[in-house]
Amino acid sequence: MKVAVGTQPEAVEIEEGTVINFWVPTTSATKNHLPPLVFLHGFGFNGILTWQFQIPAFSRSHSVYVPDLLFFGCSFTQNPRRSPAFMAECLAKGLRKLGVERGCTVVGFSYGGIVAFKMAEMFPEMVRAVVVTGSGMEFTRSVSRSGLERLGYGSWAECLVPETVEGMQKLLEIAAYKQLPLPARVVKDAWEVSRSLYPKERAELLEEMVIEDHNFKVHPYTQCNFQKIHFIWGENDRLINMEVARHQQIRLLKGKATLQSIEKAGHLVQMERPWVFNGHLKKFLDSLNDK
Repeated sequence: MKVAVGTQPEAVEIEEGTVINFWVPTTSATKNHLPPLVFLHGFGFNGILTWQFQIPAFSRSHSVYVPDLLFFGCSFTQNPRRSPAFMAECLAKGLRKLGVERGCTVVGFSYGGIVAFKMAEMFPEMVRAVVVTGSGMEFTRSVSRSGLERLGYGSWAECLVPETVEGMQKLLEIAAYKQLPLPARVVKDAWEVSRSLYPKERAELLEEMVIEDHNFKVHPYTQCNFQKIHFIWGENDRLINMEVARHQQIRLLKGKATLQSIEKAGHLVQMERPWVFNGHLKKFLDSLNDK
């Protein structure tokens, strides 16, 4: 696929041995100097599949950038670092090479949400606002443990990097509010791709994602007047439930972040109820332009 709804693929060398595949705006979009909008995917699917309903909806009003995070799609690194901070650093370098220096709104789903928060922390001059769904600011040991106990898994690799087709089907059932109408062949293909592309490295990403509770500190995002934070959450999210969103908004961010919940939606809210999700995202983006 050469072009996807106003975007086209471009492989960006971040450093020797590290390449990130971005879907970047076509020439016509960049000429219009539209505000940059970056979509970060989670585990399970690459960027285009995760945000397939959002890219066409926002490519006319924004310069849309959709990277495949390291070890997803065609992105890879020979660097042994696996932390969200390293991922955020690579994305910032890649965006700068693509001509994006500041004013980004970063939309992060699940693992991509953790990376989005890390980008806002490390590169405040680049990140204007963060929109997060199904993700914590950090993934602490206590949150990880309670989530695994609730779902009945021994590790996040067992859950998110399944070793069997049945494991992939179970993951999709947990992630969605209602069973997604996917043919068995599509589920099998998704599993085969997942198992053939860097399963060991993805498991290492998950290990590095979890931090000890005593190492967690809330970065003062809201002290930066230009940085805004918004949560869009599926009310029926079983992987990362609504209590995590409320805790972040009210306790950690002192109510300065905004939260919008969507009923009859699970972890995959942007795929299950895309038009509702897009409406809330558009409203938030419009509020940034108003200010």
